[in-house]
Amino acid sequence: MKITDTTDTLTLAEVLGNGALAVMAYAILGVLLLAAGFYVVDLATPGRLSRVIRNERNPNATLVAASGMAGVGLVVAASIWSSGGALREGLLVTLVFGLVGIAAQTLGMFAFDKIAGFSVGELVHESTLQPAAILLSVTRFVIGLITAVAVI
Repeated sequence: MKITDTTDTLTLAEVLGNGALAVMAYAILGVLLLAAGFYVVDLATPGRLSRVIRNERNPNATLVAASGMAGVGLVVAASIWSSGGALREGLLVTLVFGLVGIAAQTLGMFAFDKIAGFSVGELVHESTLQPAAILLSVTRFVIGLITAVAVI
């Protein structure tokens, strides 16, 4: 007696279509989380970074904001990576882990800024690139990396 496989098989077009929709959903959620992360980094740093960068073209503010965004991007990417499973559950996991990761990164930034003893508010208004901005930026990036690995 011959046993036939009765499981449904997807066509290549269905696989690609479902995959493309999943990529789009994760990309939209990732960009929204990144925007939320920028907003949090901007609010958590004295001096409204977006305004200082745009109006004063300040290198310290730019470096601090860019490193914060890189850290947030790592957290969001790790959230997507760790989500797995069905699309709906994966998006929910990405949202929750992304938001928790952004909060953890923000708390880590506050803690290090206090420990280092730099006034970030004063630093982002200095007109020339300062060594403290480089230190804080690398630290903010690494805090994002640590948080991202914790998410995974």
